[in-house]
Amino acid sequence: MSELFKSLESAPRGERLAIGELLDAVHWNGDGLVPAIAQQHDSGEVLMMAWMNRRALEETLTSGRVCYWSRSRARLWRKGESSGQVQHLVNARLDCDGDALLLGVDQRGPACHTGRRSCFYVALDDSGGEVDAEPLVDPATLYGNAR
Repeated sequence: MSELFKSLESAPRGERLAIGELLDAVHWNGDGLVPAIAQQHDSGEVLMMAWMNRRALEETLTSGRVCYWSRSRARLWRKGESSGQVQHLVNARLDCDGDALLLGVDQRGPACHTGRRSCFYVALDDSGGEVDAEPLVDPATLYGNAR
């Protein structure tokens, strides 16, 4: 854990950090990424998990439009750029270890590339798993021939 996060453990409420100082303190993994969980800000519904690099996080915080790092495309990915299902940032939180983000977002329509509201649509238990949500939109409608 960085010295910054150790000092925050005892910091008073309202302690502020400059954006650059905060970005420097994030515990990026070996690929320069940190996991980001997107959660609908008003309902608490967990929508998806994706990765952010420093540029994606900085762009998200400054623009208000959620931007991720696409590992498969090896480039920045602005949520909704091909589907139109944009995420707008309402709030962002960094966990106590500095190695995970929680994004409160305003998501219109499906967050998942399958056309479902959430990427977490397979319910697991001790006997297996079950799909518990239907797509809201056919992925072909969202992406056309892009996928």
